[in-house]
Amino acid sequence: MKDLHPSTRAILRFFDYAHLPDHLQEVSAPFHDLAWHFAARFEGDELTTSLRKLLEAKDCMVRAALPPHD
Repeated sequence: MKDLHPSTRAILRFFDYAHLPDHLQEVSAPFHDLAWHFAARFEGDELTTSLRKLLEAKDCMVRAALPPHD
């Protein structure tokens, strides 16, 4: 893999999911894979922006998979 820009590497750490329970890992894993797929192929400001937006979508989906709060 190419050397990643420090800002790209910094945001990619937020896609890690091993610390999550299994049912949330299933939700988070595809976002991790997609983020790394794009990071390996692109660079620049638009990559960083897209990774931030992908991270926001991942966070929303993980929250959507949580049990309802009563």
